[in-house]
Amino acid sequence: MPDDSFQTLKAPSEGIFTEKKSKFIAFAIPVKTVDEAMEHVARLQKDYFDARHVCWAYMIGADRLTFRANDNGEPSGTAGKPILGQIESFKLTNILIAVVRYFGGIKLGTSGLIAAYREAAREAIENGEIITCHEMVEISFTFPYQAMNDVMKLTKNPEVEVTERCFDNTCSMTLSTRSGYAETLKASIEKIDGATLS
Repeated sequence: MPDDSFQTLKAPSEGIFTEKKSKFIAFAIPVKTVDEAMEHVARLQKDYFDARHVCWAYMIGADRLTFRANDNGEPSGTAGKPILGQIESFKLTNILIAVVRYFGGIKLGTSGLIAAYREAAREAIENGEIITCHEMVEISFTFPYQAMNDVMKLTKNPEVEVTERCFDNTCSMTLSTRSGYAETLKASIEKIDGATLS
């Protein structure tokens, strides 16, 4: 079975790092989509409107190919990149880390900023619980009522969860499974007499 597992945080967590009176409050939030990540960024910018910067980075998907980092006015590469670096080094995905900075009146310089954002992000991750998840896919299909017994055998598989079902003249069902098992499941459905993948 292809590897469809990935690591993320079980629940939102926070970290605080203080450097030369500047306060860095980090929020690590599990997310499933880019839109969801951006909603959290917008909310934090509203909640912490009096902060100097709200810098962030996210990574989405088991393949870890969808990511973005934002310095939000800090010198280029001093905030978003080190935050994303922590997501990388913990091998996480489906996560947003946003760091709110309150300026303490003393400039930290480029290396000081990089270290501070990195530490705040690390604190937030380490204060959370890292869990292993699997990328899930949904497979929908229709089948004749006579095939019910064969279909119900499929649903007894621990890798499969029924998310929708409709038993009528033509029956339909949607199953959720790990993406790594999807092809095997589709092949099993296609073997059932009269079953058609949607």
